[in-house]
Amino acid sequence: MKRSRHLYWSRAGAIAGVAAVAMIGLAAPSVAASSVAASGPVSPTPASQTPQLNATGSVEQIRQLVQCGATMYAVGSFTSIKRNSTVYTRDNVVSFSAVAPYQVSTWAPDVNGTVNSITFSGASCADAYIGGQFTSVNGTTARNIAEISTSTGAVVTAFGHTASAQVETLLGYDGHILAGGYYTTINGSTADPYMTSLNATTGKDDGFVHLGISGNYSYAPSNPTRVYNQQLSHGGTLDLVEGDFTSVGGVQREQIFMLSLSGTTAAVTGWTSPEFDGSQSQSASAYQCYPTEAFYLRAASWSPDDSTIYTASTGYHPNGTSDKAARTGLCDSAAAFPATQASVSDLWINYTGCDSLYSTAADASAAYFGGHERWTENGNGCDAAGSGAIAAQGMEALSPGTGLVLTNPPAYTRGRGEGADDMLVTSAGLWIASDNDTNTNSCGGVSGHAGICFLPYP
Repeated sequence: MKRSRHLYWSRAGAIAGVAAVAMIGLAAPSVAASSVAASGPVSPTPASQTPQLNATGSVEQIRQLVQCGATMYAVGSFTSIKRNSTVYTRDNVVSFSAVAPYQVSTWAPDVNGTVNSITFSGASCADAYIGGQFTSVNGTTARNIAEISTSTGAVVTAFGHTASAQVETLLGYDGHILAGGYYTTINGSTADPYMTSLNATTGKDDGFVHLGISGNYSYAPSNPTRVYNQQLSHGGTLDLVEGDFTSVGGVQREQIFMLSLSGTTAAVTGWTSPEFDGSQSQSASAYQCYPTEAFYLRAASWSPDDSTIYTASTGYHPNGTSDKAARTGLCDSAAAFPATQASVSDLWINYTGCDSLYSTAADASAAYFGGHERWTENGNGCDAAGSGAIAAQGMEALSPGTGLVLTNPPAYTRGRGEGADDMLVTSAGLWIASDNDTNTNSCGGVSGHAGICFLPYP
């Protein structure tokens, strides 16, 4: 079966919002990681009246969902949003109340291209930082990055607003805006391509991140060096970063690395695994994926106590093996790793059976994964249900300890579309960002949730 192709990189497990700082007692980060007040798992039935994508016939997508204070912000590639029967013109950015009835705000910045990521600095939420692939915001020239007012949508011109190529991820941290993407120059700096720490006021490279990122994943054809995703720990001192590279901070790192943010300069930690690259003692066929999808780690998330890291991947099946062979490695899988500062091995791997995963988030009772999967526990099948496979459409909730699906059949479902591109756990529940491919608009078996689904805690 020809597999659907995902349009963009995942934004999974990013940030829950400035309001989370007070909830979990953080002082340093200006925007904290997901605040998990409830133990979970979330309800399989979505909340009603949340906004959704309005377009039909054309594929539109929510790339990331972030909460700041009592407001949710959604970014991506879309032209209008619908809530109940009302349609709102919105160009790639929208905000709405984080609590029922989830009313869409009047804020309507005119961004003329895809917005991949949004973040904030400080506790006021007065301004947002956006990154993506665009050239104008509200008529002001801004190339791929900008700070904009959350009241007027106007560009804050004091903050630099030019990157040489698309910005994929942004994270506010202690007066810094940590940016990652395809760019080699950002706001006049060439010193820190692909990942840069920007001063939150001026947008200038402040040198907090200086990693010398280079190389590209050799098993994939013609992949450029890039950073596309990151996730701040709940403790607020560690940052997971995904991308296409082979060297970071002078050490070998492929597909994912961990940064310590606690010093005066961010530093790569000792956390790694041979399963991320296959260049150590393991055979290439064990850990490298199918050549056209060999770059496979797309997203990660933290357990509430920061002791475990969950990864979501694409990759089809291991390179050099038949699609009928039993699965090995991380290709098209959900997996868990200890967060120990050393070279580690997986705690468990759960295979979809050759369907990609793009997002993950976790609470104390479940590790959630989203993509365009059809099965879980399918290590003996590829584009078909192998022995032991369990049907799981569009998302799954796994036991943090074993990696096995929490219920059989799974209680959680969503329309597959291109795939769930972001998952965000807040104290209220699980937000899921996705798309409307093939007019997909269902979540939990309920229609009316194209692109945005919220599964609350019971």
